[in-house]
Amino acid sequence: MVKPAPKAQKMHVRKGDTVQVISGRDKGKVGEILKAMPKTSKVVIKGVNVKTKHVKPQQEGESGKIVNFEAPIHSSNVMLYSTKEKVASRVCYTFTEDGRKVRMLKKTGEIIDKA
Repeated sequence: MVKPAPKAQKMHVRKGDTVQVISGRDKGKVGEILKAMPKTSKVVIKGVNVKTKHVKPQQEGESGKIVNFEAPIHSSNVMLYSTKEKVASRVCYTFTEDGRKVRMLKKTGEIIDKA
């Protein structure tokens, strides 16, 4: 039996958002989202969940190397973060004067989406 492809989930965060990790080994860390993967509901955050990979040499005469990279974490483990107020908050949706639907932080009332 063939498994159906995962359906993309609507996530509360996007690429470029500043978030705080709320659970796991990196709890409390703040960083910017580098990549969002809606099909798996995962995000890659700068400086969070850093893994080490030992890479074998590809060609003769070349030496192997150790590469550090950020591994993805689930989007439910992050919360949007206000850099002005230094506080994490849930997100809600509101409309601007010109009728655009934008994301807003519940605690601070700060609008996240740029014009």
